[in-house]
Amino acid sequence: MFLTRHRDENATLVSLIKPLANRLGFVPTLMPEVRVVSACNTVARMPQIYEPSLMVIAQGSKVAYLGTRTMEYGAGHYLVQALSVPFECETFASEEMPLLGVAISIDRAVLGELVLAMGLDPERSIAQTPESMTSAVLDDEMRQSVERLLRCLHDPLECRIMGRARLREVLFAALRGPQASVLRALVEQQGQFARVAASLTHLHEHFAEPLNVETLARCANMSASTFHEHFKRSTLLSPVQYLKRLRLLRAQQLLLSNEGLGVAQVAERVGYQSTSQFSREYKRYFERSPGCESSVC
Repeated sequence: MFLTRHRDENATLVSLIKPLANRLGFVPTLMPEVRVVSACNTVARMPQIYEPSLMVIAQGSKVAYLGTRTMEYGAGHYLVQALSVPFECETFASEEMPLLGVAISIDRAVLGELVLAMGLDPERSIAQTPESMTSAVLDDEMRQSVERLLRCLHDPLECRIMGRARLREVLFAALRGPQASVLRALVEQQGQFARVAASLTHLHEHFAEPLNVETLARCANMSASTFHEHFKRSTLLSPVQYLKRLRLLRAQQLLLSNEGLGVAQVAERVGYQSTSQFSREYKRYFERSPGCESSVC
């Protein structure tokens, strides 16, 4: 009986997501904070990066690889991506059983308001650095809030009037779920995790510019040495390693877009001064040359 109920609940999510997923990949909706995602074939393990978000899976499954950790999140689960950390992702789907999910951006301002309203102390530091990426089972409260958000996206008037409230409701449900601690850590102003998150925001906004550890440390209000330590603890990468991977992932997005940019143009756009260095590092990371992304190799 439990399995039947579980399938029925997933079927409701599937029926709400499917009409919004009018093409493969990530598809925007009436709300910029919400995207639906679909895939109709298995995608081998490959580098990826998500913005801070809650990724709810209604059908199909994914496996995320971060450092030594492996996280499965299939139908009836959601992934909490608290920090934008480069990881590797494998997708399992088919034409008969496509992957369907919804990605909901984490708004730190709204999160902070909710933490205060719930009577939680946003200044209390968590003793240990939380995991930047975790998965959880979709409980009834979280599932129902996601369903209401998706229903809202089918009605432009309801979306305009109630959309923001539906987003808050999803974040509220997440703050009452098993991964609440990592979400709270994002708004604990005195906590190292929140400070690293602030530096990542700056890094993502200026990744194509010359950046150094001292500049990022100032964004986090830390000394360079303390910042380096906590940055690596939170992201599993040094600031220099992170910047390199972010530039390469952004470069791949540009090469796969329809902008018709050449390799040299893309290299310059993401902050490389040397096209040859960019090509070497791109091939090392993705195991294919950047020129192959827009042609058959």
